[in-house]
Amino acid sequence: MRRAVGYARYDSAGQLRMLNQLYSRLRLYTNYFQPVMKLVKKERRGAKVKKTYDRPQTPFQRLQNASPLPLHAKQRLRAEYATLNPAALKREIGALQKALQHSVRNRRPYSPAPSLCRSAQPAQGAEFC
Repeated sequence: MRRAVGYARYDSAGQLRMLNQLYSRLRLYTNYFQPVMKLVKKERRGAKVKKTYDRPQTPFQRLQNASPLPLHAKQRLRAEYATLNPAALKREIGALQKALQHSVRNRRPYSPAPSLCRSAQPAQGAEFC
């Protein structure tokens, strides 16, 4: 996830909403349009390891081809896949990532409410204003 959202601290309600939207789009894009090569076997030959991979498939394709999913679940996944546009999803993901970065750059530094400030010598563990 850090590759998608970065290492900034997201702690506002607006940022939480953006993260949830971004995660929902990433889930769709990754599961329906990003092929993955699964490792089938490893063979050690002396110091070298030869890895053999299955052909690249998306998680959606793997479920459709090899999974013992009930027919109604497969049909629901196919219906969801039919409504998706990979280019539009990618644009939405990019826009949400930019909005998150923008929200971090334009954040004001934290300052507690005046009533929470302590005068002169703060108690142990209390923060300065």
